[in-house]
Amino acid sequence: MKITMTIKLIIFILCLNINSSFALDNPIMFVTQYPVADDFSAIGTTFGNHQSGIESVGRGGDLYIRYADGTLRNLTREAGFGMVGFQGVDSIAVRDPTIHWNGTKALFSMVIGATAEQFERPVTYWQIYEIMGFGQGQTVSITKVASQPVDYNNITPIYNSSDNIIFTTDMPRTKNRYNYPQYDEYDNDASTTGLWQLNRTTGAVKLLQHAPSGSFSPFIDKAGRIVFTRWDHLERDQQAYTAGEGHFNYSNELPGATAINSVAEVFPEPQEADDPDVISSINLHSINHFFPWQLNQDGTAEETLNHVGRHELHDYFTASFNTDSSLFDFIPYIGRPNVNVIRNTFMLDEDPNQIGRYIAIDAPEFGTYNAGQIIAFALPVGARPDLVTVDYLTHPDTRDPGSGVNHSGFYRDAITLADGTVLSSHTSTTHSNNTAFESPFTIKSLSLTNGYLAPNTALANLPDVTLSFWSPDVMVNFTGQLWQFQPVEVIARSVPPITSMQLETPELQVMSEENVDVNNFQNYLRNNNLAVVVMRDVTTRDSTDKQQPFNLRVPNSGHQTIGDGGQIYDISHLQFVQADQVRGIGGAGGVNTPKDGQRPLAQFMHDDNVMQNNISFAGAPTGSVEVYPDGSVAAFVPTRRAMAWQSVAPDATPVVRERYWISFQPGEIRACAGCHGINDVDQAGNPASTQKAQAFRALLQHWKQNLNTLVFSDGFE
Repeated sequence: MKITMTIKLIIFILCLNINSSFALDNPIMFVTQYPVADDFSAIGTTFGNHQSGIESVGRGGDLYIRYADGTLRNLTREAGFGMVGFQGVDSIAVRDPTIHWNGTKALFSMVIGATAEQFERPVTYWQIYEIMGFGQGQTVSITKVASQPVDYNNITPIYNSSDNIIFTTDMPRTKNRYNYPQYDEYDNDASTTGLWQLNRTTGAVKLLQHAPSGSFSPFIDKAGRIVFTRWDHLERDQQAYTAGEGHFNYSNELPGATAINSVAEVFPEPQEADDPDVISSINLHSINHFFPWQLNQDGTAEETLNHVGRHELHDYFTASFNTDSSLFDFIPYIGRPNVNVIRNTFMLDEDPNQIGRYIAIDAPEFGTYNAGQIIAFALPVGARPDLVTVDYLTHPDTRDPGSGVNHSGFYRDAITLADGTVLSSHTSTTHSNNTAFESPFTIKSLSLTNGYLAPNTALANLPDVTLSFWSPDVMVNFTGQLWQFQPVEVIARSVPPITSMQLETPELQVMSEENVDVNNFQNYLRNNNLAVVVMRDVTTRDSTDKQQPFNLRVPNSGHQTIGDGGQIYDISHLQFVQADQVRGIGGAGGVNTPKDGQRPLAQFMHDDNVMQNNISFAGAPTGSVEVYPDGSVAAFVPTRRAMAWQSVAPDATPVVRERYWISFQPGEIRACAGCHGINDVDQAGNPASTQKAQAFRALLQHWKQNLNTLVFSDGFE
């Protein structure tokens, strides 16, 4: 693409020293973006921000670098990308820069093209690009990354420890266009589908983690963990009973599936009072937050960061049953070190000067363009999550819209530099948006004022721009400041260790005693797209969780774990559910006018590979395995698909329900002490179980006798 004399002049002007008083040790790369008015499913918003249509992301922004001496370079324009004035077929938008470990190259996402003439609606997608030559005096080159999904939106790319690329995308879990797009569990809006990996040597693209409502902003921390924000929203479809929405279920998630005149759901308990499954003794269930999560670089061991959860970070939530006096609604501040409640952790980043200290944004879902209060917490590997404390770095007033004297505006994209300086994209606006903030987002250094961080000096004083585009039916004319987002420090860093699955001692001992070779067993799992979960004692629960039953007993065995003198619940089976993309969404015509794609819905586990491998038990509830006399559970489960589970009574009544989706990798053997996992001691004051699970031993014996030569296929890999 030829650079015009006008663009060359602009580049020359921008390369001049801006005489900023803001001193830097290292360059800062960042992006500019057109200030989209919509605060729902658009660039810079909480969710749905991956969409690339002109209504979601205006064109005209660029990728910049600001050097330590104050010099600015417009990198995309210098490389021949983008347009001045009218934004047509060669126009661009950019996002998500991330620097390679050696500090000399970077990844980012860019969408190219817009409506050239009124009423046109060209199809465009965010794609991943790599940039080199951005050092002072070097010649910039930008190339599109090969082998990435072509007709999908690929965003938030990062390098892993072996130089492969981890990213999020809206490509369906199945890689089947029939399932595009995946809709989230909250507003039935298009979502990303989880974390994916592109192997740059082979070109293979595989799903590392399936997220029914989306995963966001991954990075590799110093310990080698993939740390990311995930939308935790495992609940029923709140729009299923809304008149005119036309929701329905499909018979399965394969092309050619039959539309069923039903909105039946099996898990979890209802969240709406008009759900026909409502039971008066069970409270309605709702969960909605964006929490920190971790994953090994091979996609195994997905869990919240250090197993931190609602009991450590959240505010009020209800008990599951309202007829058991031992269960009570959760109230923060009582019996926990953390007194600073947070609801969300957007745009996570690790402090380069303190291993395991993370900075994030706690912001509302709507009204502030994903901007709010800057918070921080420390959860290095091995730290107990129940001892975590949250630091409010900006004043608490900055989380929500308001007019308090301590409200210094909204913050997003906060990072800590190597010299300890905190940068953030900041707007002085303090109210909720109507059309767009009158004060643009500008990257600034922050300094302490009355004990809290507040804006100090701007990173780059960019001039106003004048641009126009069709959106797509109306001509938009804009003159003003573009938003400045997503600063990253250009600096070489040590490559973190590669994290992968590690088997624990009890399970290794059982495999040794049963003469099962670990490698052979894992190869069987990989060949059949299976994983194994082992729960050593599901009668045990973390001592802090008094919102779900915690006096649990295995019937007819004498094995139990009791937390108080209240009601005892018998649990005989663990019932699994899998996220099937089967909720259809239509207009007034319902099944006759369905939208493309589907929403994931919890369905009792039915994967063919799994059902042919697991031990069958006469009379067992659908999708379940038996709880053994020692309280243990072991099961083959599907992989690269979100899973959840619940313990059930002998009459198949649910007792304890899982609140998070978890996905597994082929070959993964995942073990835990109990459910809910134990941070310190269980409800009876005992440490986490290290017993050798009877259920795992039985599963291995069953495998040796019946299965170890069989090979199945899940139809997607």
